[in-house]
Amino acid sequence: MHKIGIDLGGTKIEGILLDEKYNTIQRKRIETHQENGYDSIVKSIISLINELKAKTGEETSVGICTPGVIDANSGLVKNSNTQCLIGMPLKNDIEKALGSQIVMENDANCFALAESLLGSAKGYDVVFGVIMGTGVGGGVIINGTLHKGKTNIAGEWGHQILDPNGRKCYCGKMGCVETYLSGPSLEKYGVELGGKPRALEKIIKSFEDNPNMKYLKRRKEYLANFGIGLSNVINVIDPDAVILGGGVSNISFLYDEGIAAVRKNIFTNKGGTPILPNKLGDSAGVFGAALLGQD
Repeated sequence: MHKIGIDLGGTKIEGILLDEKYNTIQRKRIETHQENGYDSIVKSIISLINELKAKTGEETSVGICTPGVIDANSGLVKNSNTQCLIGMPLKNDIEKALGSQIVMENDANCFALAESLLGSAKGYDVVFGVIMGTGVGGGVIINGTLHKGKTNIAGEWGHQILDPNGRKCYCGKMGCVETYLSGPSLEKYGVELGGKPRALEKIIKSFEDNPNMKYLKRRKEYLANFGIGLSNVINVIDPDAVILGGGVSNISFLYDEGIAAVRKNIFTNKGGTPILPNKLGDSAGVFGAALLGQD
């Protein structure tokens, strides 16, 4: 059976058609245009799926990678940083339009699945996949299978609390990991330090290279929060490997100073959990979505 994967991101929607050996038959990206609202996003997804289906005469499965999770009871999207999706029956609306069932998981779960089966974590039994981009999330893979938890929130480390009196999060709580480690949080740092908005890539470079004490102080704060947040996850799950993904994972010092900050807070002093860069880059979501169809 051929597999279609759709990666719904904040700025782009990517689709891929794979054969049974995971070879790419067709791949396409379009803009999300979330400013046009929920209905526009649904129509774009349906159009892209139908376009990919037309490239094969075989039956296809369809998996969709989306920000947020589907509430197990209501079937509605929750905890999404693409806020027009929150409270909407996205999976049901797409299935109605297609006339067939689909599989839908959040972007962090799809990232973790793809890296576990095809990427940097191939060969590891228990994997924690980390997304640090527009939001912060995670996915847990056990022996090649996605572990979702009773209510579909397994791996959501972005909404554990670092500081109960800290920054306000869109989820309604204060001091979530996401408000300190995400791309937008770094962009706020950049405005505070540089006086004007800058692209995330330029802010990352400044944090890596700028010797100014203001940048060094923010870098130290960032590393401390990264160390505490990720070590909390490792202390609970004790995975065989952690894979970092998302735009923020391109920060080079996460793989030396960041690892040291994590290990400083891990309960055991025996060895160290490998914390690895991803292999699939921003393709992980769309490959992971397609892999959902094999379950």
